Amino acid sequence: MSYWFEHSIVGAGRLPLFCFFVALIGAFVCTRINVRLIRAKIGWFRNVSVGEMHIHHVVFGVVLMLIGGVTGLIVGAASQAWFAVAASVFGVGSALVLDEFALILHLHDVYWEEEGRTSVDAVFVAVAVTGLLLIGLKPLVVDFGGLVDSSLVIVLNLVLAVVTLLKGKIWTGLVGLFVPFLLVVSAVRLARPGSPWAHWFFAGRNPRKLARAIHREERWRRPVIRAKIAFQEFVSGRHDLPSTRKRRGHT
Repeated sequence: MSYWFEHSIVGAGRLPLFCFFVALIGAFVCTRINVRLIRAKIGWFRNVSVGEMHIHHVVFGVVLMLIGGVTGLIVGAASQAWFAVAASVFGVGSALVLDEFALILHLHDVYWEEEGRTSVDAVFVAVAVTGLLLIGLKPLVVDFGGLVDSSLVIVLNLVLAVVTLLKGKIWTGLVGLFVPFLLVVSAVRLARPGSPWAHWFFAGRNPRKLARAIHREERWRRPVIRAKIAFQEFVSGRHDLPSTRKRRGHT
């Protein structure tokens, strides 16, 4: 393990990325433990407030990201150790910001509502992408030994990624940036029924394909989504409050 760390992380110049990765996960876990204790009103855990104004932890996250980012720009490659410290601060700040990504997206406090799961998804995506970068994978790049122009390969992979995302396959599209073979498979397969692609090409034009997409969604996708939500709730708590955003839409 120590040899792997020295060779693959420190020797490859990935120590700052590794520190960011660890800080991101650690800060997210600690934040979720803290907010769950606050929600359960256990001990002295309470929200940070100034008068009647609740200070969300995204505020502290933005400040830490600025500190870590500016520090990283100052030290640069001059000192990998200090660069790693700056990356750790940036990772903590990123966790705090992404944990309230849904609040930023909806401009409303939906933390414990159904829409609040978007924050957990954002953290999972950040962890997955950082992990892939950490093991040495590069997005959109495939080496054909000089037989094919690398710029052409990048453009083609980017087009396939856009098609995959338009078909509603978010995770496959993101992972496919690092494993382009997945993009080829996903781009030619059937789109998800609620995706922009299905709306443009299935609804009213090809009802048989839409029916197949709905059947596939119910048979294969729904169990996966339920398992994902169960894991999210195990990690981050239950997002079980009624949606105030939906109520506002009905008024």
